[in-house]
Amino acid sequence: MAGFEVLPAIDLEGGRVVRLVQGDFERETVYDDDPVRVARAFADEGATWLHVVDLDGARQGEPQQLQLVAEIVAEVHGRVRVEVGGGLRTASSVAGALGTGASRVVVGTAALRDPGFALDLVTRFGPARVAGSLDIRDGLALGEGWRQGAPGVLAVDALERLSASGIDTFAVTSISRDGLMGGPDVDLLRALVRLGRGRIIASGGIASLEDVLAVQAAGCSGAIVGRALYEGRVTVRELVAAIDGRDALE
Repeated sequence: MAGFEVLPAIDLEGGRVVRLVQGDFERETVYDDDPVRVARAFADEGATWLHVVDLDGARQGEPQQLQLVAEIVAEVHGRVRVEVGGGLRTASSVAGALGTGASRVVVGTAALRDPGFALDLVTRFGPARVAGSLDIRDGLALGEGWRQGAPGVLAVDALERLSASGIDTFAVTSISRDGLMGGPDVDLLRALVRLGRGRIIASGGIASLEDVLAVQAAGCSGAIVGRALYEGRVTVRELVAAIDGRDALE
């Protein structure tokens, strides 16, 4: 990922675009019933990546919406690259996700459980096509769709283990801030960036252009933005223009 990227989030549940609060399916807001249309709109505004999550897959432990993912990829082909996550816990499910035409998968649960799984994926598909998901609550990286009581791994240890397996891009989500638009956990992001073990893409709590610039200043390589886009607090066009202008001056 060259430079700093803004990744609009498209979270899929039952074929719709939704956002959850802190990963809680009981606190769900439906924003659109046509994910392909949403993807096209983000592409039209200048997005170069999309972050697509199969929430049903995350909850059930295997992908549920790859056909829809394939339709999204086809709609923005040649304009936008797509990364996809949610329920990718076997090599075959990862192969299926990449088979949609997605540029990259994001793996969490199985990779946290077994760094050898991550190593196998990197060996088979290459480091550019596999990112790690570090979903962090109380200093622990969690899998299993953030299920309460799910076992966790110290975030620093998880990052170092997955980095040693060859993963060099990490989507880092602060679970306690996700969906609340209260601002990103800049201290957490800065601490992980300082380890120098890979590129950090920030997620969770981002509500404004200023928040995106803050995570860029913290050394992150990108920002995943969801609810703030859907509720009109900021647009992809505004974010892309600001990042481009900042890069041009540096």
